[in-house]
Amino acid sequence: MKTFQLTAEPRTDLGKKAAKQLRAEGKIPVVLNGGEIIELPYSGNLREGEKIVEIGNGKGLITTDLTVTNDSVRNLVYTPDIFAIELDVHGEKRMAVLKDIQFHPVKDNILHIDLLEVSDKKPVAIEVPVKLEGHAEGVKAGGKLTLSMKKLRVKALYTEIPERLVINVDSLGLGKSLQVGELHFEGLELMNAKNAVVCAVQLTRAARGAAAAAAAGK
Repeated sequence: MKTFQLTAEPRTDLGKKAAKQLRAEGKIPVVLNGGEIIELPYSGNLREGEKIVEIGNGKGLITTDLTVTNDSVRNLVYTPDIFAIELDVHGEKRMAVLKDIQFHPVKDNILHIDLLEVSDKKPVAIEVPVKLEGHAEGVKAGGKLTLSMKKLRVKALYTEIPERLVINVDSLGLGKSLQVGELHFEGLELMNAKNAVVCAVQLTRAARGAAAAAAAGK
């Protein structure tokens, strides 16, 4: 994955009113998840913007509330590419990936961003774009290649996750499909259902007609 540089500021004024004010200033509320799991009660020191979320069994998770500007995330959000995000929070570097984005239902502007903190020791699950390469045998026979899953969910160390999952379709015949369970990528675990169809070569009307004419001529 490529790395995206993003500067963020800690956020301590929380709530709907504060979030609305931030958006009016061209900023976006952000929550950085995936922080340290700690025992409760916690006697350590929290950094600015950090808070503890109880997760049960006497444990808590440290999350961080941040703000970023609309302009700073434009090339991160409005692109099909995926990135490892290098966060700069008051000079401290923290690595993350994009987890979720909430858009306004009418205006389509960004309301909130969720990031997931990552490390080179703990696997992370993330959706990766699919790219088909090659010329399918079924297309040569008059079929139409369709891509049903534009992204696949993979689990791996973020340092091992590629920008795209490249799938060769040269041997895909007419009327045939390729399922998740038939794919393998070194170092990656595919999280989608094994019987989910990634791509297929569909029979077109012209291909059916040609097949019928060939059968009739025998």
